[in-house]
Amino acid sequence: MSTVFIVGAAGKVGRHLVKQLANKQHRVLALHRRAEQGTELSDLGATPVTGDLTATDVNTLAGQMRGSDAVVFTAGAGGAGIEVTNAIDGRGLELAVDAARQAGVRRFLLVSAFPEAGRNKGMGEGFENYMTVKKRADVYLAATDLDWVILRPGTLSDAPGTGRVTAGPAIAYGDIPRADVAATLVALVEHPQVRRTIIELTEGDRPADEAIAQLARA
Repeated sequence: MSTVFIVGAAGKVGRHLVKQLANKQHRVLALHRRAEQGTELSDLGATPVTGDLTATDVNTLAGQMRGSDAVVFTAGAGGAGIEVTNAIDGRGLELAVDAARQAGVRRFLLVSAFPEAGRNKGMGEGFENYMTVKKRADVYLAATDLDWVILRPGTLSDAPGTGRVTAGPAIAYGDIPRADVAATLVALVEHPQVRRTIIELTEGDRPADEAIAQLARA
């Protein structure tokens, strides 16, 4: 089984991911800021790791990641404003990428944003900044020599997961439960041959593991 270091483990996708990985006997290292989050993540099956993306440094984070088989970055500002978005989705991602390279962790999975999200909906300056920062983060990761995957889910929902998705390099825009984003990340952890690619993701008819296995064969 793999050791997976999750940045953003206390978030909505992150908690689903912790639980699903632990249920499949993977070792989960869960980065979090607050003490109560550590307790909750431990209850879900993770080993809590205390850290704050806006306050840590590359050497500290690399030390915490060292020995992991993969890093999953699913941290986000969650609508907390432009400055927080820039700090977490932007500089935080760059810090995590640099730390993974320093720690010798080759595999890096990034939860990004679907290009069509919010198009023609007048989402405002904050959302436009969010999409700009997300694209810059994608570019930063894709320029590295890591075995990266950029996952671009459609509009996230808290609907119960079905475990069934549509996944590919270019698909029609749609919604997806957060639990099914997590299921797809688990499948990517378990199919390391899927690498250096961008995958768009929505709800669909194919089991997540099967959808990722097909991409692995391709």
